[in-house]
Amino acid sequence: MKKVKYRHSAARIVFFSVSLFFSFNTLLLAQDTPQDSPLSTDEADRQETVQGPQESNVEAPTSGGDEAAGKELFNTLCAACHKLDGNSIGPALRGVGERRDTEWLHSWIKNSQALIASGDEQAVEIFNEYNQVAMPPFPQLSDSDIDNILAYVNAPKAVPQEQQAGTAAGADAAQGGGGVSTDILLGILAFVLLMLLVILYLVNKTLRRFAEASGVELPVREKRAKPVWKAFVENQFLVIVTAVFLVLVGSYFAYGYLMQVGVDQGYQPIQPIHFSHRIHAGENQIECKFCHSSARVSKTSGIPSLNVCMNCHKSISEVAEATATEEYSKEFYDGEIAKLYDAVGWDVSQQAYTGETEPVKWIRIHNLPDFAYFNHSQHVEVGGIACQTCHGPVEEMEIMYQNAPLTMGWCVNCHRETNVRTAGNEYYEKVHEELSKKYGVEELTVAQMGGIECAKCHY
Repeated sequence: MKKVKYRHSAARIVFFSVSLFFSFNTLLLAQDTPQDSPLSTDEADRQETVQGPQESNVEAPTSGGDEAAGKELFNTLCAACHKLDGNSIGPALRGVGERRDTEWLHSWIKNSQALIASGDEQAVEIFNEYNQVAMPPFPQLSDSDIDNILAYVNAPKAVPQEQQAGTAAGADAAQGGGGVSTDILLGILAFVLLMLLVILYLVNKTLRRFAEASGVELPVREKRAKPVWKAFVENQFLVIVTAVFLVLVGSYFAYGYLMQVGVDQGYQPIQPIHFSHRIHAGENQIECKFCHSSARVSKTSGIPSLNVCMNCHKSISEVAEATATEEYSKEFYDGEIAKLYDAVGWDVSQQAYTGETEPVKWIRIHNLPDFAYFNHSQHVEVGGIACQTCHGPVEEMEIMYQNAPLTMGWCVNCHRETNVRTAGNEYYEKVHEELSKKYGVEELTVAQMGGIECAKCHY
C-alpha cells in the first residue's frame, strides 16, 4: 500500500485554529470586564456644566415673574429689535438682570427717552453705543409685566436634548471603555471563516490522497459532445427569435431615452445657500410674489435680490428651535443665514454693512428652450393661475425641484382643460360672447381661444 503523506495535517490545523480562537476569546473577556473608577475633577466639571445650575445647586437670578407670560410679551413687543443671545438693533437681553439694576430696568423700559434726557450715565452710554436710536417707550406695561419679561430673559439658556443625550452617551462610553470594538469582532469572525475554508480545502485534499492510496476510483466529469453556444448558433429559429426580441427591447429603451432628452422633471440641484421654501412659503406663509415680484408684470419671475432677503434677516439671524427637523438642525439653518450675511457684507455685531460683498451663484431649475415663449404675467395676473399649478407644492419643499415635465404636450393639455377667466375683463367678455356662439358652449377653454396655435408659443 502506498504511504499517505500528511494524513494528520488537517487535524493539526483544526487544533491550532481552535486554540487560537479560544485565546482571542479569553483576551476579549478580560477587556470586557468593567472597571469602576471615580470621575476625575475635569469630568465632574463637565457634568456639572451640562446639567446646568439647577442640578449643580446653583440658582439663577430671577425676578419673581412668570416666564411663560414674559415670553409672550417679549415675542410681541421686544423681538423685533432684541434677541436673547446676540446683538440686533438693540443689545442681547439674556441675563440683563445680572448687568443692570431691576429698578433701573423698569424706568428704562417704561420711558427710555426720559431717562436719557435726565442724564443717566448708563442710559446715555447705551444711547450713544446704538447709533443714538432711542428705544420706544412702553408706558402700558405694568411692573408685573416687566417682571415677567425679566424672568424670561434672565432664565439660563436651555441645553438641547440632543446635546445632553450625546454628553450622557459619551460619559457612559468613558465609564465602559473596556468594551470590545465592533471592528475587532468582525475581524475575528472573518479570520474564523477563512480558517474554515482552509480546513475544508485541506480535508478535501487529504481525502483524495487517501482514496488514491486505497485504490478508490474518483468520479471524473464527462466532456460534453457539443457546447451550448454552438448548438444555439446552429438553430436558426432561435437565432431569429432572439434577434427580433433584442431589436424590440432596444428600440423601446432607445425611444424612452430620446423622449426624456431636455425633460428635467425632478431636477433638484443643491444651491450655494440653502433656501427652504417649506419655512418661508409654508410655515411663515410668505406670498410667492413678495419675493418673485416681477412675475406680476414680466415674462420671467426673476431671482430676488439679496436686499429682499435682508428686509427680514437684518433682525432674524437665527431660526427657532421648533423650525429644526431631523435632517436639518438649528445650527445648519443659522449657518445658512450666516452665508447670506457674508454675501451682502453684513456685520451682525455692528449691525452695519461692511461694503465687502460676494456674488451668490444660484443654479437655475426651471429652464424652457429659447424657441418656446412663456409669459409669467399673462398666466399669473391675467389668467389667475396659482403658482402651484406649474411648480407643485412649493410650500412643502425643503429643497426646490422641478415638479412638472414642462413639455409641449403637458402645456397643450393644460390649455385644453383650463377655462378662460373673463370676470372683470371687457376684452375677454366681448371675445367670449362671440366664440361661445360659435362653439355652442358657456365657458371657453384656452384652446378654443387659440391657445394651441403654433404661433402663440413659437414665432
